[in-house]
Amino acid sequence: MRILVVEDEPRLAELIRRGLVAEGFVVEVATDGLDGFEAATGGGFDVVILDIMLPRMSGYDIVRGLRKARVWTPVLMLSAKDGEYDLADAFDLGADDYLIKPFSFVVLIARLRALVRRGAPERPALLRVDDLALDPARHRVTRGEVEVEVTPREYGVLEFLMRHAGTVVTKQEILESVWDLNYDGDDNIVEVYVGYLRRKVDVPFGTRTIHTVRGVGYRLASAGT
Repeated sequence: MRILVVEDEPRLAELIRRGLVAEGFVVEVATDGLDGFEAATGGGFDVVILDIMLPRMSGYDIVRGLRKARVWTPVLMLSAKDGEYDLADAFDLGADDYLIKPFSFVVLIARLRALVRRGAPERPALLRVDDLALDPARHRVTRGEVEVEVTPREYGVLEFLMRHAGTVVTKQEILESVWDLNYDGDDNIVEVYVGYLRRKVDVPFGTRTIHTVRGVGYRLASAGT
């Protein structure tokens, strides 16, 4: 498996490179944003590990540019920032996962293998189920002509459900995607946020698109299914 590491801290870049090579990955390193973007657009990588704060071109601009160019290689972003809005920004622009520095190398490897298994599916510009629409580029949710205000966490849960529309997803899958693999709280937090979403995107419109599958999880589907 080929990994591109875009990281401007030489010691950290070399540490990641050595660790990944020891795990059997083929690794290429870019030390600034523009070089990283050019390498990533060239294709051939299974995953891109991307720092946010980079010279010449930020990690945010790189992932935005990749998705605009229809390059769907999975991107795992690294940052010293730990704010919820920074995480939401990364996902909104098209990143697939996010790790905060300092991070466990064991967790990094686990995340990379999960991204490789997931592959690089094309991301539609607009997610839609019936008249419920989610626009990742503008971080906007609408039901028909009505804009629905959601928090960053609600947005993350809804986006995950819509990207898996028609299939059943578990609470654990939602936690790992929207929260973090290191989250060790009660998984009922997912139920709480699903409830928030229902009160915003279903109840006011007299419809039901977020379904509970008892003992398994949730499924977002057309109201008639």
